[in-house]
Amino acid sequence: MRSVKQTDILTGSIPKQLLLFFLPIWFGTLFQQLYNTADTLIVGNFVGTNALAAVGATSSFVNLLVGLFVGLCSGAGVVIAQSWGAHDADAVDRQVHTALVLSVAIGALLTVLGLLTAEPMMRLMGTPAEILDDAALYLRIYFLGMIPQMLYNMGTNILRAIGDSKRPLYFLMAASLVNIALDVVFIAVFGWGVAGAAWATVLSQVASAALTLRCIVGSQGMPWHVRPEKLRLHGDVFAAICTIGVPAAAQSAMYNISNIFIQSSMNSFGTSTIAAWGVYGKIDFVFWMTINSLGIAITTFAGQNFGARQYDRVRRGVRVCLAMAAGITLFISVTFYNLAEPLFRLFSQDDAVVAVGVGMMHVLTPVYITYISIEVLSGALRGCGDVRVPTLITVFFVCGLRVLWLTLMVPRYHTIATVELSYPLTWTLASLLFILYYKRGGWLNRCKAAKGLE
Repeated sequence: MRSVKQTDILTGSIPKQLLLFFLPIWFGTLFQQLYNTADTLIVGNFVGTNALAAVGATSSFVNLLVGLFVGLCSGAGVVIAQSWGAHDADAVDRQVHTALVLSVAIGALLTVLGLLTAEPMMRLMGTPAEILDDAALYLRIYFLGMIPQMLYNMGTNILRAIGDSKRPLYFLMAASLVNIALDVVFIAVFGWGVAGAAWATVLSQVASAALTLRCIVGSQGMPWHVRPEKLRLHGDVFAAICTIGVPAAAQSAMYNISNIFIQSSMNSFGTSTIAAWGVYGKIDFVFWMTINSLGIAITTFAGQNFGARQYDRVRRGVRVCLAMAAGITLFISVTFYNLAEPLFRLFSQDDAVVAVGVGMMHVLTPVYITYISIEVLSGALRGCGDVRVPTLITVFFVCGLRVLWLTLMVPRYHTIATVELSYPLTWTLASLLFILYYKRGGWLNRCKAAKGLE
């Protein structure tokens, strides 16, 4: 019943199995980021700084709405991973069909929300008048692609839950090539500006969704094979998905709300700073996609091994994952710090933008290491079904404290460094709390009791 494309993360060397699962996720996330990075590179070089700032100013709002519902998708992934680890094929079948119905509903809701709130949200965030129209236009077009984007996200969660992290990579590689080619045609050739960047992204999302659905629908004989007559929302499955997914969605929403506060704070420093922050986000994403990919890997690893009642293997996997995260993070931090200016000049030749951006890199890259425990430990806890306390730690001690800092300190000390300091302060405190909870919280026994396991 197991496909040759799957990684069997229930047996064998833990470092090897985590690495084999992590690498396709990492490369897949890299190609997904190429959607927006290609927009940024081509807009910045062919249209100008105002258009670059307009695209950058939309990222926090996009991440808020999309991240809110991607959290629900992650809930489906955990539920399916636990059932697959327990060899419950009937449960996997019902969960997959429910998840796909849910993704279409989520995508439709996101489309409506995005179209209605694009311009009002840009105004609320203090977007400068000279880039407001372009930012709102980019958002309205971007949100037309929400149904395919949610189908892709749910499809990849399904595939990764059963141990297949390779095919999502292949699908994203193809979609990214489509996006880059269309960016060149729509922006550099047709001169459509930010609208061209948005349409290129939407069409590439359609491509990735089509490839993912074709894979799942074509998996005859497997528990995740989709048949149209079985597509329905099973109430018990929906409840199980929400038990994991709603806290994850709330956590994602709070992260992105705090990022909106940060974006609003950056907006107060003018167009050059907005553009620099947008470019920094594209470079900084290398760190985030690495840590998030490790978080996804340990979530699936923990979920399957928890379902198979291999609890010691769960703990050993966490230790290995933390060591991997620390080593990779130190490498990224040193590289980014030393290559800050050349990296920024890939995106913009504006000296003011580059100067501000290099300053951002030199403040933030050395403190990446303070974040890794949050991602790895919360991923492992989520994979075993413990979401309440990790969500509370994240909501109050990362997001809430960050918003409080920005609200109280930035008006008083109006500098970019004051905004940036919100990161290491909140990461350090939350990491300490996660470590204490993981070591002393009795979480594993509660997870076993909730599932009726020994």
